[in-house]
Amino acid sequence: WQQGRGAFGGLVLGTLLRAACAEEADVGRRARTLVGDICGPVLPGPAEALVRVLRRGNNQTNVAAELRQNGEVLALISAVLSAPRAVDAPAITEVAPAGRPWRDVEPIPIRAPLGPVFAQHYEYRIDGPMPFSSGPDPVAEGYVRLQASEGALDAPAIIGLLDAWYPATFSTMSAPRPIATVSFAAQIFVDPADLDPTQPLRHRGRVVEQRGGLFLELRELWSGPLLVAANQQTFAVLK
Repeated sequence: WQQGRGAFGGLVLGTLLRAACAEEADVGRRARTLVGDICGPVLPGPAEALVRVLRRGNNQTNVAAELRQNGEVLALISAVLSAPRAVDAPAITEVAPAGRPWRDVEPIPIRAPLGPVFAQHYEYRIDGPMPFSSGPDPVAEGYVRLQASEGALDAPAIIGLLDAWYPATFSTMSAPRPIATVSFAAQIFVDPADLDPTQPLRHRGRVVEQRGGLFLELRELWSGPLLVAANQQTFAVLK
């Protein structure tokens, strides 16, 4: 599950979310949002997750969690868990991305050393610009799923899937460059347990701004016409 010398960010943030959810006894309150920072590389070996319930209201629980290793805080999250709210509000829906059905897109194995070590745990089907193709647009599209689909998906698995795809800016580059997640914000719109874990989700990502060695990417995961989750990530170009 490594990415460079540290652990894959989706694994780190998903693990902290799993620890945060374990503090909530009401199964009706599921993870809705996660905001997290990766402060430094989490190395293979023991690590400690510290969880604090900030507030538990009538419908919503706010939880914070941090990961420590060798006395340092290397990652932290803030998560919102809540039950559905019975409110009368108009539906607002985004249009699902166009593209070929997933069965018409051949999977492309991404393995070390050309790709990160963690990518062996995911299946990728690229239905857009190829990475390192020097294209004009910083976009990335295709399908992604876990290689091993044991049981239902959950919120930590969705966090991993949001982070599993390569940065969309790679479509404009001619060769790999080291890039790291600085900040991560996600919203989960559906109950992951309602999804078929054997069906890949459609990934769409695009960079909206890049300057000063940082860039902002917006990501989405779709199941057919249904928006499953959205993600805003800030990346740093390391060199």
